[in-house]
Amino acid sequence: MSARPLNGQVALVTGGGGGIGSAICRALADAGATLVITYNQDQARADALAESLPGSGHFAAHAPVEDSQALARLARRIADGPGRLDLLVNNAGITRSVPHHDLDELDDELIDAIFRVNVRGAIACVRAMRALLAAGEGGLVVNISSVAGRTALGSNIAYCASKAALDNVTKSLARALAPQIRVVSVSPGWVEGEYAQRMPPALIQEQRDRTPLGRIATAQDVAAAVLAAATQLRFTTGAVIPVDGGRPLL
Repeated sequence: MSARPLNGQVALVTGGGGGIGSAICRALADAGATLVITYNQDQARADALAESLPGSGHFAAHAPVEDSQALARLARRIADGPGRLDLLVNNAGITRSVPHHDLDELDDELIDAIFRVNVRGAIACVRAMRALLAAGEGGLVVNISSVAGRTALGSNIAYCASKAALDNVTKSLARALAPQIRVVSVSPGWVEGEYAQRMPPALIQEQRDRTPLGRIATAQDVAAAVLAAATQLRFTTGAVIPVDGGRPLL
């Protein structure tokens, strides 16, 4: 495989300024892709990431996944600028830690927000970018999911359900958009990063101890799976690719 297998390709990473998103952006840029990085609030962080990536043509854009009109404007900007889109990474997502038994704290506003961003947002991004992705030799959608969608263990019940829904969306879209567009989920377990750093150290150590490979994922592990889907797993669609160290085995 070429050292820069994505030369000439364009990739859009939603919520790309965060820990996992920025690792994905760096891996794709290192492989030769031009990055479009969306953000909701932190423009400075997204701009700084775009400027730091190797290669040229990278840019950040304010396009919250809840805003379909903003996504449509971004699609037009990509069409008028780079003129192509080869890879969409639906990375934007939200959650908040709520014990599963505490249904009162899991209020309607939080439930709606989680599904609006984690599920509807991913569908809206595909809808906005579909024509670009289907052009030429076709494209790839990677939905960043979570092992919580399989185990129902995670930051809260709604989050777990949203990731299960996202994996189902992956399969439905893979069927609906084939053969022009492939669609896969990348499904990490706990990831070393900003969210994990806010948790009690004893909880994170418990997650390491309960993972057969003896650690939790890094953002680079997730990025490597996205890169593999784009460059090596070319006959794969509708699949959920685990990046969880075997966590469901225990």
